Amino acid sequence: MTGSPTTRVGVLSLHNSKETKAILNAVQALGHEPVWLREETIGFGVVDGNVQVSPAVDVVVNRLLLSKSDTPLPDLGVAAMAADGTPILNPPQTVLRTVYKPAALRVVADAGVPVPDTYQSLDGRPPDEETLGNATPAPEFVRKPVLGTNGNGVSKAETDAPWPPASRRTVVQTFVDTEGEQASDVRVYVVDGEVIGAMRRNAPPGDWRTNVAVGGAVEDVSADLSDAARDAAVEATEALELDYAGVDVIAAETDPQVLEVNPTAGFKGFFRATGRSPAPYIARAAIERAGGTVDDAEFREQAARLADERPVCAPRTDRSDDSTDQRTVDYTERVDVAADGGIERVVAKADTGARRSTVDVDLAGRVGAGPLVGSTNVRSGSSKSSTSRPLVTLDVRVGDRWHEVTADVVDRSHMNYDVLLGRDVLADYQVDVSKRAEGDAGDSDEEE
Repeated sequence: MTGSPTTRVGVLSLHNSKETKAILNAVQALGHEPVWLREETIGFGVVDGNVQVSPAVDVVVNRLLLSKSDTPLPDLGVAAMAADGTPILNPPQTVLRTVYKPAALRVVADAGVPVPDTYQSLDGRPPDEETLGNATPAPEFVRKPVLGTNGNGVSKAETDAPWPPASRRTVVQTFVDTEGEQASDVRVYVVDGEVIGAMRRNAPPGDWRTNVAVGGAVEDVSADLSDAARDAAVEATEALELDYAGVDVIAAETDPQVLEVNPTAGFKGFFRATGRSPAPYIARAAIERAGGTVDDAEFREQAARLADERPVCAPRTDRSDDSTDQRTVDYTERVDVAADGGIERVVAKADTGARRSTVDVDLAGRVGAGPLVGSTNVRSGSSKSSTSRPLVTLDVRVGDRWHEVTADVVDRSHMNYDVLLGRDVLADYQVDVSKRAEGDAGDSDEEE
């Protein structure tokens, strides 16, 4: 690498996954400059018609986890903004199409890649002949959420009818039985048109799901991967216009069919099985996309290790040792709460025990918060049981700083404070429990 220009590789990731850290560390180890593109670092502005996006990078690696995000549409917007005019691996439009399973399967099937019979009915009814033609019903079916990972929400479809009903939020797929005592499939990792390895995922005892996240056992099958399975994985990735992906193939030895394509497939299980880390492969693809070069010997060394520790380029989020940039929030604080319908100033209380912030239902309505983006289970006070609460996205200003939060909504009309600030806001502050907002009478009788 001596004498070669350094490439600035931005990894767009609004989370702290080990995969993100591994890619950043691989860029560093390969002699180039990693830049973590996240909430603390990204800025955008237009001044006198000139567009400024900071920090400036030569290429972007998109690692947004859309299927796990509370705000997937704004996240996609950030990706589009950050990559406009800059080379990007796994562009946002291709990732969106891939994580929405019906769209991905349509593209893959149109490319001639075998997939199991699959259908979706937006009206919640079983499919008609126009949808499935003369297809023969299978003995078993699997129902999957149209968005989802790690086997979450996946179930066997129980029905007495020939075809189980699907819905706007689910697809139904014929269950492909595999040889052996345990259900299994093969995860093929493809980077820049190359299969870098493959692992078999065996379902844990008593389960038929093979996901590592639910306890699936893994083994290396890179050397035994059939040409048909290899071709199916590469062709599916290329059809979806992805630069890297984990492709799940069922019946890989006999009649390979692509189940799913994951644009942000994990590294840990794959490395445990194969001894290869996808991170240097992705880093090399990004560096070369921007015109940079990589030393082959260093690349081979990095591919044999999974360096997923905190990277040196990680932004500082803990300012406790920097007295010049210390932020403190009082135990109760006057804050602005804003959404599409307006803005209101209220007194909020710090709740360091809560992962996310809470807003009163009437306040959420007055500022026009919505639509609902999901739900969460919350356990209040000394109660051992939890209740389900809806989630909305809104903005909270503390001092001179705005925070976008996905807050849970509940009736707090019997409480003293309309807003509880959780760790989604307080992570950037120290809480001074000795101070309250001016005019705040206190909450000695309130139990959260």
